[in-house]
This record gives sequence, structure tokens and C-alpha cells, in this order.
Amino acid sequence: MRIVLLLLCCLPTACFSQGGNPFPPVDLTSDVVTVNYQDFSRIPFADGNAPRLMHMLSEPTTERLFVSTMTGKLYSISHDGSSVDEYLDLNAYGVAVMSAGRERGLQSFDFHPQFAETGSPGYGKFYTFVDVRAARVAADFSPASNDRSHDTVLLEWSAFEASSASYDGGEPRQLFRAAQPYGNHNAGEIAFNPLSTPAAEDYGLLYIGMADGGSGGDPQNLAQDMASVFGKILRLDPLGDTGRNAQYGIPDTNPFLATAGALPEIYALGVRNPQRFGWDSANGRMLVADIGQNQVEEISAVDAGANLGWNRWEGSYRHANRRINQRSPRAEPGLTWPLVEYDHNDPMLIGRAAISGVHVFRDATIPQLQNLMLFADIPSGELLYVPAAQEGGGQESIRRVLLNDDGQSKTLMQLIREENQRAGRRSPSRADLRFGTGPANELFLLNKADGVIRKIIP
Repeated sequence: MRIVLLLLCCLPTACFSQGGNPFPPVDLTSDVVTVNYQDFSRIPFADGNAPRLMHMLSEPTTERLFVSTMTGKLYSISHDGSSVDEYLDLNAYGVAVMSAGRERGLQSFDFHPQFAETGSPGYGKFYTFVDVRAARVAADFSPASNDRSHDTVLLEWSAFEASSASYDGGEPRQLFRAAQPYGNHNAGEIAFNPLSTPAAEDYGLLYIGMADGGSGGDPQNLAQDMASVFGKILRLDPLGDTGRNAQYGIPDTNPFLATAGALPEIYALGVRNPQRFGWDSANGRMLVADIGQNQVEEISAVDAGANLGWNRWEGSYRHANRRINQRSPRAEPGLTWPLVEYDHNDPMLIGRAAISGVHVFRDATIPQLQNLMLFADIPSGELLYVPAAQEGGGQESIRRVLLNDDGQSKTLMQLIREENQRAGRRSPSRADLRFGTGPANELFLLNKADGVIRKIIP
């Protein structure tokens, strides 16, 4: 299952009192959980640069592990982590990946649930969501302005043999192209619901996180514009042909099919930068980790047709002039409010903040994590948790997870810096932490600074 998150503190009326900072500092000393880990695998550097690991998952039928880099490579990893092989380089198939800066590149990938089912419509098919140079052709989706920093494309790849050690198919098929108005926070995760079965309504449907187009504060007000894909979570059938360019299908259960002026691809709206989402195996609920503007990071539940509030609201607070107004929190009816929030000014952070995906432990393989939800702050590399059953908003129940390194409890940032020091490399200023998952719900820690994949173990 994929990373999932939830969070809480207390009821909104208690948490969000008027006046003062509504976010108490995260308690870094109480209820600390320490877990064991191992250096599971290492992805090679290129020209002296760390591989910038971004996304990791297992193909559900063959249970092979795959990890992607921002520069456009997809690697397969053996179950014990000892073998790493390049499966696909997007650039070798005519995809000129734009990976300049911290936020552009190969954003996400996922395998069709029928990838390994011989004779099925989805056999051999997987999907990548990637930033590329702006094309001299019309995009399928564009902002209202004529600004075009670059494009983000959703691509379908078709392997001849699903079990092949490396990709053996041809060039990809483009499902859609979106013209991005600005260079930052443009795309997020793509994923099939890992809990879905062939009889389920959303089996084989692809969820797509589209950020608000970038800049600051959503200057074109795209996230609330139902005629725009930006600032939305989309849902489409990659094997269908009823979409606007006949390269994908529109599910007949999407929530806005009968809404005048609304794009039928939209599943939910009002997100800023939906980097990661997932599903909780205990209740099937979908949740999204949405990176905030200047003050609030948040996790929200996502139901069909939900409006998460951006850019009118940042978390539980009215957003205006790039700041939040603490008066009258959660004062607009009809919106979906966060389950989790934390403050950019919290002392645990390193001057920057960005929330990343979550992982819910519902089994006893690692007892101290059972029924906890884990999530992360990307720049600092802080690994955090809350009880899985709690809801509400705020950060009073957030606690810390540390890693046991030969009897010493350490943060991931400490491990990254020590790894780089041993290798004679410069100490990084940030971790750029992401989660990865394995076929048995294992949790992996990725980062963009040392190429090491670390696995949480019993």
C-alpha cells in the first residue's frame, strides 16, 4: 500500500483559539519512537551528483521494487537490495526530462494493476508524470494566461514482456500535456488505488495530483477554477478514449460530470502542491499531503467532489496577501478541512518546510509502529507520527521517530551527513526526504543527498 496520512490534535474550537500562535511547538522529547533500520540499497551517482531519489514502489504482481530519480531514470531493485539495475531512462526514448532546480523532473510513476496479467488490457503498461521543455504545439490544458515555463506530460509505456529485466518496449504514448505557467510546484503523485480490486468502482483508474501552476499564492486563481486542471486531483481511465484528446477515458463516476463549466477529469479541487497521497487499509480512505504556502503544511481526506480550500484558505485559516488570518478559522461551509497541520515556524525545522507522504502501519511487524501514521518534513528529514485513529487539525499530537544507529538514536539528516562525510563529500543543507513502500507494506526512506535507500526493519 502506498503512503498515507492522517493527523490530529483536538477539536477545532479548542485548537484554533483567536490570538497568538495556534500551533504549539512539536514536542520532540515525549513519546519518542526509535526504530531499527538498514542501508537497503544504493543508487549510483552520476557525474559526481547524487541521484535525487523521488519515488519508490513495488509492482503489485511481480513484487519487484522500482525507484525513480528526478533526472528521468527508473531502477529495479532485488528483494534484498543487493542488485540495482537500470530499467528505463526516459531521455533515451525521446523524452527530454527537464530537471533543473529542486522541483522539476520525473515526478512520479505507477504500474497498471494488470501490468503482469497476460492478455489483459493493461498488460505491460505503466505511467510516468514528467516535466519537459515547452513544446511548439498546443497543450491539452493551459492556464488562462499565455505564460508557459515548461510542460508536464502524462506518458504511457508498454513493455512487450512484463517480466523483462529492463524496459523492452517502444517510445511512450502521450495521454495529455499541460502547459505550466511558472517553474515551481507543478505536479505531484500519480497512483492507482492499491486497495482496489477488479470489482471495485475505481479499479484501473489513475489519480493525478496537479499543483496550482506555481508562483506564489496561486496568482491566476486556478485552484478554484473548475475549468482548469491546475490545483486539482484528477481521475481518469488511462485505457479509455472519451477524454478531450481521445487518449484517455473519463470515468462515469467522476463527481463533476453534470456540473456546467467543470472539467470532467476533476475528482477534487482546492489543492496547492499535492506531492503525495495514499489510502489507509483500515478504512479505505484517500488522503493527500499538500505542501503549504508560507505558514501551514497540511494533510486532508479526499472524497469525490471535495474542495480543500486553496487559495482562499491555507489549512484552517483564511489566506490573504501570502499570510494567514487567524480569526474565524474553518469559517466557510462546504470545505474539507485538514486532518493534520504544522507550522513553518516550528523550531524542529531548518527554516523551510514541506510535508511529504504518509505511511499507516496496521500490522504488528514493527510493534512500536502498529496503528501509527508516519509522515515527514521534506527539507529537514524529520520523521514524525501521530496515532492512526486521531483526527482534527493542528500539531499537538505530533511526535518524533528516530533511527537506531548501533545504539544511538539519530535523525535521518544525521545519517545523511555522516554518509557524505565518510565518502568525502560536502555536507548537504537539506535531506529532501521521501517515502517508498514495498510489497508487504515495508517502509523505505529516500533522499536526494546520498543515494542510499534505508529500510525500516523489526
